[in-house]
Amino acid sequence: METTSLPGPTGIAQLRYLRSIFRKPQPVLDELRAQFGPVCQLGFGPAKVAIVGDPAALKELFATSSESFRWDHKFNVLGFVVGDSSLIVSDGTDHRRRRSSVQSAFSRRRLNGWIPMILEQTDRTIDELLTRPPGTDGTVDLAPIARSLVLAVTVRAFFGERFATRADEIGALFERPQAYLESPALRQFPHPVPFTARSRVRADRRALDAIIDAEIAVLRQSEADDPLDILGTLVREGTLTDDEIRDQVVTLIGAGYNTTAASLSWMLWRAVLDPGTWDNLRTEADQVLGPTSRDTSTAGVATLAQLELANRVMRETLRLHPAGVIAPREAATDVHLCGRVIPKGTLILWSAHLAGRDPHSWPDPLRFDPDRFRHQTPEQAAVIDTAWVPFGHGARNCIGFALAQMELTLMISRLAQRLDLTTSVDHPPTPVGMVVNRPDGGTPMRVAPRSADPT
Repeated sequence: METTSLPGPTGIAQLRYLRSIFRKPQPVLDELRAQFGPVCQLGFGPAKVAIVGDPAALKELFATSSESFRWDHKFNVLGFVVGDSSLIVSDGTDHRRRRSSVQSAFSRRRLNGWIPMILEQTDRTIDELLTRPPGTDGTVDLAPIARSLVLAVTVRAFFGERFATRADEIGALFERPQAYLESPALRQFPHPVPFTARSRVRADRRALDAIIDAEIAVLRQSEADDPLDILGTLVREGTLTDDEIRDQVVTLIGAGYNTTAASLSWMLWRAVLDPGTWDNLRTEADQVLGPTSRDTSTAGVATLAQLELANRVMRETLRLHPAGVIAPREAATDVHLCGRVIPKGTLILWSAHLAGRDPHSWPDPLRFDPDRFRHQTPEQAAVIDTAWVPFGHGARNCIGFALAQMELTLMISRLAQRLDLTTSVDHPPTPVGMVVNRPDGGTPMRVAPRSADPT
């Protein structure tokens, strides 16, 4: 017997939760699950919200036709930054056409071709990091270092080597839009008033558009064919208009680099705090990557496959700290999930955070244990496939998931191979951020070159 009634708070408690969930969602989600279970509701009328964090319900949600949902809905504020034709705010045939074009740019051949570049850029970042003086407390905040590294890789992957020197410029143009999306909803109310945060974000977007448009013009006049350049692939394919190409590029950079950088920060915290993990990552890197003086151009898909511990550390970190704690979609029809009916018009917030900490799916769910991804039985693998959803599942999963996993695996391996990192605390920081889940206070650590760096 299906029910349209979901458990949830009432009265003044609803207002408190609604105010908090879009500012610091993690503790709110944990509290709601403890009181009402992993599928519950908030709000009323046109502001009704359904929270879905139960892995079984998520499996049904991801298997439900995309036509049952809307991403270009009244609650979606992303379009102002990423553009109206961005694939993450598109629906129906427009979304399928745009996603198909972008998906072709993330071919396995292209991903494998980026492996040497990722290692090379990580080495370059480490070299620069080791020249930085520490702060007064002897630490260096590695969070901005992680952002700079991931951004450099992203810009080179999207625009090719020619644009590598413009990574900082492009990153600066994303700073205000990212901060704007994290601001309270009332501050994001649409208006044309000049000299405001919204007008400054609009100016940053125009500057990004100018950079992309200039590069599109160069590509249209050039016969050069860089097989690893995503923008060039989209231009040559000819399926998307220039406006659509521009929106997809802004989306992929904006959605990709800050999330991956935050995940790298969480990986650093977890790997350094977990006894033996940093040393074991280093041992694996020595065996697989070889001496740090080795030419990285020989690294390929076999290299990535052998970094098994690094991959498990990445997966376990993203289980506990998914970059997106909640992800919204609006029910375009009544949606049926595990005997419940979510009415049409409800904003559905599905949560990788709740699924990754589900006690029925993960033994001792709050413990960091990379070995839970090792030697799985078929039954365990099936549970993990359902409950490990940091990139979503189905037709609307994160289009850059393979690149993100590859970056994180290679970067943490090289960082462990070349650096000694220590911290004076014994637990990871609290999370902060609704759009991007990141460590509150950054990633301050004591940094030194590896005491016995093999050459």
